[in-house]
Amino acid sequence: MKSFFRYFSLFVFAALLLPASSFAQKATNAEKRIQELGIQLKPPGKPIANFVTAVTVGKLVYLSGHGPVQENGEYMKGKVGSDLNTEQAKEAARLTGISLLGALKSHIGDLNKVKRLVKVLGMVNAIPTFDQHPMVINGFSDLMVDVFGENGKHARSAVGVGSLPMNIPVEIEMIVELK
Repeated sequence: MKSFFRYFSLFVFAALLLPASSFAQKATNAEKRIQELGIQLKPPGKPIANFVTAVTVGKLVYLSGHGPVQENGEYMKGKVGSDLNTEQAKEAARLTGISLLGALKSHIGDLNKVKRLVKVLGMVNAIPTFDQHPMVINGFSDLMVDVFGENGKHARSAVGVGSLPMNIPVEIEMIVELK
């Protein structure tokens, strides 16, 4: 047991000698990744009520809830578990992520200003017996990791709701930290 503590102590001491940058997460060029993924970001439309799409407080950007906007500019619609299956809803979450990235880019100008995603709330418009909410919101989370690398990983809640505005299947809001 003494040898374990000796080696552990040496490991801790050696770790303290390493520069802090050795532990930093590798930066990903988010703007380049968006291009490589073939994604075109569009600025958000005007809010349908009395709110703004994004607010910056210090180094945190709070983005209002967004829904899945399709290439034709229309929202994807339907209730998960009756109108849409899990895979279709997962695609809706991905589209919602693209919509949020467009709003974020419009707000901050360059996605490379993002240090990391912090927190996400994903809401799924589902029938009462549907229980795959995390699988649906993975469509969003997977996209964020594709764009931001390890810095795209985030704390998250994925919940089911009885309805969403305009009968959209998914609504997601997020908080990001700026550099």
